[in-house]
Amino acid sequence: MPVFKAPFNGYSVKFSPFYENRLAVATAQNFGILGNGRLHVLDLSPDPNLPISELVAYDTADGVYDVAWSESHDSILVAAVADGSVKLYDLALPPTSNPIRSFHEHTREVHSADYNPVRRDSFITSSWDDTVKLWTLDRPTSVRTFKEHAYCVYSAVWNPRHADVFASASGDCTLRIWDVREPGSTMILPGHEFEILACDWNKYDDCIIATASVDKSIKVWDVRNYRVPITVLNGHGYAVRKVKFSPHVRNLMVSCSYDMTVCVWDFMVEDALVSRYDHHTEFAVGVDMSVLVEGLMASTGWDELVYVWQHGTDPRAP
Repeated sequence: MPVFKAPFNGYSVKFSPFYENRLAVATAQNFGILGNGRLHVLDLSPDPNLPISELVAYDTADGVYDVAWSESHDSILVAAVADGSVKLYDLALPPTSNPIRSFHEHTREVHSADYNPVRRDSFITSSWDDTVKLWTLDRPTSVRTFKEHAYCVYSAVWNPRHADVFASASGDCTLRIWDVREPGSTMILPGHEFEILACDWNKYDDCIIATASVDKSIKVWDVRNYRVPITVLNGHGYAVRKVKFSPHVRNLMVSCSYDMTVCVWDFMVEDALVSRYDHHTEFAVGVDMSVLVEGLMASTGWDELVYVWQHGTDPRAP
């Protein structure tokens, strides 16, 4: 399957919810420590033997840590940038007209962006300034700021069924569940002994959520009874950077780690590790599963490579 070589280190990859052959990649120079960033929009060829083509690329003065596709406009992207800004891009406009908006409210690096899949009119961003912010496309300022975490918020993700509910994962070792109609968080889950780097909701059971941590584990929780996790998935050798539930198979999830591997898990069976892919040669920090094509996966890492492959095949196979 094809591979794309980026000039900078990969940070995040997301399939378009509208076009099965399109994906966006967030990258940062010098491992995101200092330097520029670039947001790539890539198109896969119908012929797997042909290379991935770049539709457009947007340069930023600082690294881009995450990207999210709009759920309402097929051409709009949200970028989470290291200078604390949140930028909106519109592929339908010429590059010189982009970004169409740049929000400057976060006071530290913005680490995640997630578009509301239910209401489709708003998105959330999380930052190293310990906050999560709620935005809409038409407002020049954020709708609301959620500040309870005591350390960096690495990830904030909307619930796939409930339009007002999201979860946030933080370096303060907690996962918090929020309802935007409530003044504070509705649940605090002391999930790990070490920093929680990512979280994701199950797409078939809206009470199940997974957390990924520096402690090398992934834990799966039922928010109706969160005293103990449903299961703990061990198998990564270093911190687990991202976790993502399959849009097609209830019990399937994918993760990537500083151990350079991408793992696929079935969290309901005892021998949970389904596949381990070791195609990256540096930290694997971005992974996604296509909503439109079952089994199609993408990953990116600090080796500056973006891989797209069908689950069960070798990502490096020509």
